[in-house]
Amino acid sequence: MKKIVTIVGARPQFIKAATVSRAVANTAGVREIIVHTGQHYDANMSDIFFEEMAIPRPHYHLGVGSGLHGAMTGRQLEKIEEVLMVEVPDWVLVYGDTNSTLAGALAAVKLHIPVAHIEAGLRSFNRRMPEEINRILTDHASTLLFAPTSIARDNLLSEGIPDDKIHVVGDVMYDAALFYKRLARRPEWFDDYDLAEGEFVLCTIHRAENTDEPRRMKSILHGLAQSDAPIILPLHPRTRKKIHDFGLETSDNIFVVEPVGYLEMTWLETHCRSVATDSGGVQKEAYFSGKPCVTLRDETEWVELVTSGANVLAGADAALIAKYIQSIPSRLPTQPLYGTGDSAKKIISILA
Repeated sequence: MKKIVTIVGARPQFIKAATVSRAVANTAGVREIIVHTGQHYDANMSDIFFEEMAIPRPHYHLGVGSGLHGAMTGRQLEKIEEVLMVEVPDWVLVYGDTNSTLAGALAAVKLHIPVAHIEAGLRSFNRRMPEEINRILTDHASTLLFAPTSIARDNLLSEGIPDDKIHVVGDVMYDAALFYKRLARRPEWFDDYDLAEGEFVLCTIHRAENTDEPRRMKSILHGLAQSDAPIILPLHPRTRKKIHDFGLETSDNIFVVEPVGYLEMTWLETHCRSVATDSGGVQKEAYFSGKPCVTLRDETEWVELVTSGANVLAGADAALIAKYIQSIPSRLPTQPLYGTGDSAKKIISILA
């Protein structure tokens, strides 16, 4: 019996990990232990979240909340190490680029437990981003690297990682998109606004590089205000507070709503005209939903979306944001960029 310990720390990681958990359930001779570090407190992660999303509940909840990067990662490392010494798994599985990802990889490798990294090889080439450092260190500590694309594989090879450690398996987020599309839920508040399906822009803003910089935040809101379509903006309380603290206002064409759950977000992505976001995950979800995306960042780790024409980088430039929202092509590439929806099955077959 192969034992896998999966480390997750945020709601998006649970959604990705659920695709692999379903593959584990259909594979004989493999057992999974799920560890939630508690990195991101999320009120949406109630019992109903796990039931509706068909996600297994974690076996361990370490209760390490948010904080400074060093303190958070250190506490996670200590507590994950304790779990691994009890469970003694054959593999530790980590996802993406959070502090939980790095802590899980470091705890495992110091105990000589093999590490498998899902979403390996992504690079924005901006080392000011904490996520970029987490990606690089995790990749170089890992035994197996599951890359979503050939571009990610090339990034790893260029850093000296041996080819036999790298497997291009596609993207587990595409697996998740296919699974949850049938469960998508229309938000109850949607009919309260004078909005038509297919004619609004869906926007998310949460990255510190935007929300913590008054000039960037002001410029982004100014660009959105010039949109030729109404904009739905689910706004995190932290971003809302920053806008207030900076003395900024949203224009009449921006409909600010409370944060939405994954199933409501899936519906909005499916029924919008286009997406504007600074989120890495939402960039891909827009592509999976067949919608063009304007990225409110100066660079992206999902470079194939840009080179294929599915995505454009506007940064915080108000003129570019307004221009791209109004003129971005609606024709997306037909060739699949992220596999065929069986990434989780491939991953488990390799680990098993």
